[in-house]
Amino acid sequence: MIASALRFIRYDKIKSLGVIIGIVISIFLIGQQIGVLRFLTGLMGGLVGNSRQDIGQIWVVDNITRNANELSKLDESLVRELRSIDGVKNTYPIVVSAASVKFANGKLSPVLIIGSEAPMFVAGPRPEKIIDGDILSLNDDETFSAEYYDQSQFDYPIESGTRVEINGKSAVIKVQTKNARGFAGSFFYTNLSKARYYTSFPESKVSTIAVEVDPGYAVDDVVENINNSVYGIKAWSAEKLRKSTVSYITVSSNIGTSIGSLVIFAVISGFFIIGLTLYSSAVDRMKDYGTLKAIGATNWYITKLIVTQSFLFAVTGFAIAMLLLEGFRAGVTNSGLVIKYSFIEYAVLFLVTVFISVGSSFFFSVRTIRNVEPAAVFRT
Repeated sequence: MIASALRFIRYDKIKSLGVIIGIVISIFLIGQQIGVLRFLTGLMGGLVGNSRQDIGQIWVVDNITRNANELSKLDESLVRELRSIDGVKNTYPIVVSAASVKFANGKLSPVLIIGSEAPMFVAGPRPEKIIDGDILSLNDDETFSAEYYDQSQFDYPIESGTRVEINGKSAVIKVQTKNARGFAGSFFYTNLSKARYYTSFPESKVSTIAVEVDPGYAVDDVVENINNSVYGIKAWSAEKLRKSTVSYITVSSNIGTSIGSLVIFAVISGFFIIGLTLYSSAVDRMKDYGTLKAIGATNWYITKLIVTQSFLFAVTGFAIAMLLLEGFRAGVTNSGLVIKYSFIEYAVLFLVTVFISVGSSFFFSVRTIRNVEPAAVFRT
């Protein structure tokens, strides 16, 4: 069957090439948009995603917050109050506040100062995100972290020892992170006291409280205990708050609608363009299919022959599209657009490819060829 399908494919190389190119373009565009969306959702949940969720499994915010990038101020007394709740091992105050950074060349840039207590630094950055410096140095005077990929945004090189001004106060970069970023702005990590000092954050307030769960307790049970014990706040598991943040921003900013519509358009256009090309190719070989029927080929055999051709097109187009996507991913990484594709995403893209190619062949070509009468090949 495969040998016969390959002969039919070679019969009209131009149309076969057109089908493959159509598949490649459609799948590349779909994969590109999925990659960009995944990158953006990673930024949206970056504040929680870059934190030490192995320590702070629960985040406590006010009772109306669904977006971790829009934190209200909580009373600092809650840090101690929450420790008395069943299942709570420890609590960690976190301060998140906007600031302005000035570089030696005079350029200004808005950043987000994130402070938590040493030595845990539960707000982040996670150890695997640090490429230069020691996280414990964030406890030193005037010390902050800066993000490697934000250098292009700052238009200024950032490395260990770089001197800056934060809200008019002298500071030094001693830790460099890589891909510890967020949707609300560039992250500068430090300890709790410096976060308050540099942003004039009230001593009696915190932005959120991370809760460490006592071993033996389920996170969801402790979340429920907190929510039932203290009025005016809401406890979330860290991962649920991250997902809520992503969902909230995706919907409210119409990013999901915009990218989703592009993906749907690519699927629909690919389906019809490839389907019509396959139909045109099938019509050109109508007599060949009629001859096969005349010598005894069944409709099932003809269907399998056409489907095999479309599946071979799908495999070839998918392979080329994946190579292009990997090239695109590698090419944009240095600019800070860090895109990753999981096995599941590759599998979904392959299924979409099969749907576009095989599905369109069923819709356009198979129905037409199945209606061909064997006697039609002998007519003049």
